[in-house]
Amino acid sequence: MTPDFKSGFVAIIGRPNVGKSTLMNHLIGQKIAITSKKPQTTRNRIQTVYTCDKGQIVFLDTPGIHKAKNKLGEYMVAVAERTLKEVDAIMWLVEPSTFIGAGERHIAEQLQSVGVPVILIINKIDTVKKEEILPAIDTYRKICDFAEIIPCSALRGQNTDDIIDSILKYLPYGPMFYDEDTVTDQPQRQIVAEVIREKALHALDAEIPHGIAVAIDKMKERPGKNPIVDIEATIICERDSHKGIIIGKGGAMLKKIGSNARFELERMLDSKVNLKLWVKVKKDWRDSDFMIKNFGYDKKEI
Repeated sequence: MTPDFKSGFVAIIGRPNVGKSTLMNHLIGQKIAITSKKPQTTRNRIQTVYTCDKGQIVFLDTPGIHKAKNKLGEYMVAVAERTLKEVDAIMWLVEPSTFIGAGERHIAEQLQSVGVPVILIINKIDTVKKEEILPAIDTYRKICDFAEIIPCSALRGQNTDDIIDSILKYLPYGPMFYDEDTVTDQPQRQIVAEVIREKALHALDAEIPHGIAVAIDKMKERPGKNPIVDIEATIICERDSHKGIIIGKGGAMLKKIGSNARFELERMLDSKVNLKLWVKVKKDWRDSDFMIKNFGYDKKEI
């Protein structure tokens, strides 16, 4: 490690569905946070680590900052807002628009008092014409004092290389926080649960995913020459009608979710996976402190 090695913590913030998890997965080079077109996909503060010759960046991918509608929502917002006070720099992701809504203005107000460099990432530039990008930059420049503004496309990998170099400018000199081969602090069971939840998010109707969680009941590797990991998991939903939709006609939907999840889990675990899924109804679990904690969202950790 050289004397000019840098290391620090960087929060990735933004409204739901602006591409925070997609960008982090791209920068890290492998999938850690689940992605979906549906908002509020990320529920915990996921910590991932990028290491290169110049330094080590610990990314904190926060839940989207939004107006909370239940205790789970309050937990998610509290996680995001506390993260801003614990980092060396902040990456704020927005979409390329000249309209700044109430949600973005709320975030801009919070950033005025953080006291650390804020890098604005205008994501999804692949979705607009080139001539629309400069007006978007000019619009956002007026609402906050940014250290840098970088337009990019996390999905297409456009301009993402500039982001790492920009972040390293603002980090303090110091040693690694993690071994160089570390990519996340998430427990393996938690990542497995998130993969299953992602496949459910992709497969189900828009209204249901907000009310689902995944609990890993069993995860064990069978001994032998050809490793097989047995995983038993329960998809939790809020209504009996949702349970029927998740299972599907003749079990077709649950089979689809399980098949898609198994495919990705086998790649991730580098092993054959025997996956069994169940569905249970826990009414109003998102408003139950006990249930929220039971599914891994612990308020004491924020």
